Amino acid sequence: MKAAVCASLTVLGSVVGAQEFSALARLDVTQSGADDGFRHAGVELFLSQPVPYRVFTLDDPMRLVMDFREVDFRGADAEAFTQSDWISGARFGGLRPGWSRMILDLTDPVQIDEAGMRVDDVDGTAQISLVLKSTSVDEFIAASGAPNDPDWAFLMAADPATAAPQDDDGPLVIVIDPGHGGIDPGADVGDVHEADVMLALGLELAAALGRIEGVQPAVTRADDTFVPLQERLTLARGSGADLFISLHADALEGIQATGASVYTLTSKAAEEASQRMAERHESGDLLAGVDLSGQGDEVAMVLQDLVRVETAASGERFADQLVTAMRDTGAVLNSRPRREAELAVLNAADFPSILLEVGFLSNPDDRARLTTAQGRAPIVAAVTLAVGRWAIEEAALKPLIRQ
Repeated sequence: MKAAVCASLTVLGSVVGAQEFSALARLDVTQSGADDGFRHAGVELFLSQPVPYRVFTLDDPMRLVMDFREVDFRGADAEAFTQSDWISGARFGGLRPGWSRMILDLTDPVQIDEAGMRVDDVDGTAQISLVLKSTSVDEFIAASGAPNDPDWAFLMAADPATAAPQDDDGPLVIVIDPGHGGIDPGADVGDVHEADVMLALGLELAAALGRIEGVQPAVTRADDTFVPLQERLTLARGSGADLFISLHADALEGIQATGASVYTLTSKAAEEASQRMAERHESGDLLAGVDLSGQGDEVAMVLQDLVRVETAASGERFADQLVTAMRDTGAVLNSRPRREAELAVLNAADFPSILLEVGFLSNPDDRARLTTAQGRAPIVAAVTLAVGRWAIEEAALKPLIRQ
């Protein structure tokens, strides 16, 4: 049965793939879900447009996997897919740039009895329907595994059960830094303060990242308190940060600037940062896991610069992924979304850092978006998507970097 299903999907994928896709397919969360019928379970996905896809099962633990090019799962509720007694959980996320995945955790062994896509000739929407029927454990194990299809083989480089690969040394630690706080409210317009908005966004983002297997989020502040800049970096360093994301907004009176921008440290600023850090801070706190106590400033600067070669490049790759992901999720971007600047919060050498300027509180449209959870949702979705894509990219580059 699995071979027949895979063959039908290969044909379908080649037909659909001949079309031009200018945007993500969006999941209609109001109609999509799973439920039980007579001796079967049905899974229905309603999409804004047809996309190539494939479906298969994996064992230990038992799960059903669907890969797509590409579905925007924003707003999807796992509970809609657990109405079937055969499905205990659902996860959605980015798999590769341009590709996404849905995983349904199974309570019992099933076989994919039917799988197909129907395209509406009038509005171009698509409906994917699966019929799952009960099978034995032995038959489930025998049928499980990704199809041997060279067109999809590159997707299997990552663990199929996760949206972001987990390093052997532990989870991927993403430190979220909500700017300002306490005695430092940041930019404000009326009764809207940057510190409050960034705290709300930071906590929402940490919650979203926490739902990705293999990712461990951390925040530099969880309430309205003032945290000095260098303490933020020290907290990130102490948590073993793999990536540092600082959240800010701006206010420019008289200028109707709008949209988000992503900043990395300029190369010139990076060199100057090493000098300032060596002069102003305790040597033992400059590099996580590297004891520089007793070393002169010149040694500390050389070591920082060597480490920064790798971390700065990694931060730039994440920044590029984030701009792409924000376009994918419909977040509002500035006309020049990718920028470089001499920003003190990006000075750390030992982990990749970016600053996300989410918009302008001085712009009424930006302010309206940023002060509601619904308006911030595309930004949360974009950062989450970018983390998954960046993690996959970094895992692929790791052997080359070590060489």
